[in-house]
Amino acid sequence: MKTDTTPIYTALAELYDTLMDDVDYEMWADFIDEVIQTHHPNPIDVLELACGTGAISLCLARFDEYNLTGTDLSPAMIEKARQKAAERELDVQFRSMNFLDIDIDQTFDIIFSVFDSVNYLHEEADILKMLRGCHKILKPNGLLIFDFSTPKNSLEAVDYLNNEEGSFGSYRYFRRSKYDPHNNFHYNIFDIDYMEEDGKTVADSFQEVHKQRVYSLDEMLSILAQTPYHQVAKYEDFDLVDADENSARVTMVLKCQKQP
Repeated sequence: MKTDTTPIYTALAELYDTLMDDVDYEMWADFIDEVIQTHHPNPIDVLELACGTGAISLCLARFDEYNLTGTDLSPAMIEKARQKAAERELDVQFRSMNFLDIDIDQTFDIIFSVFDSVNYLHEEADILKMLRGCHKILKPNGLLIFDFSTPKNSLEAVDYLNNEEGSFGSYRYFRRSKYDPHNNFHYNIFDIDYMEEDGKTVADSFQEVHKQRVYSLDEMLSILAQTPYHQVAKYEDFDLVDADENSARVTMVLKCQKQP
């Protein structure tokens, strides 16, 4: 049977929440809320980029002060996010949008993007394009919050992610994970089977290749130095602790500097 190579987060959308079952989204949302409340008084309009199936925005919805919009490149992931919002009766708006081509007729107090989404941008020019797009729709003194994973994270994660398998409903998957430290790329290759009702016969097969550029803190700071943002903070993992070159995950907090 021929295996179709599909755009990332297409076939995987059906399995994504199962795949991420061990992620503590409420803790992550609490951290984002803490960052926001520490650095921005009285924010209202909040935009999430690369929101996936909406887990973080849906957790943030329990804080009544936020008007939340979640966006993602994958229509399949956005459909899942909308379903979850409807099931939980939460007022979060979800729409499909490429964060390299930000097209939204609204300005925001806060824009955030988490879970290594920026690592999917492989070139410095792409990160700068994303940052410029955010700057245009941020209100004066608004915050851009994003995280990225570093070489340390890849070195720690590659072994336990490799040869992972699981299933959900009619789908099953097998993940291979590898890190290329010479070229600074991390690959996660998902082989996904859609099973017949008997649970034994494969009806269709898909493969998704997820390629992420791994950035050091110095590399990211060099990119940010080319932008009009003011760096407010750089945090390690999920604490308000200053990140350094030994941090596995870094959360950047940037302030939009422009006239009202």
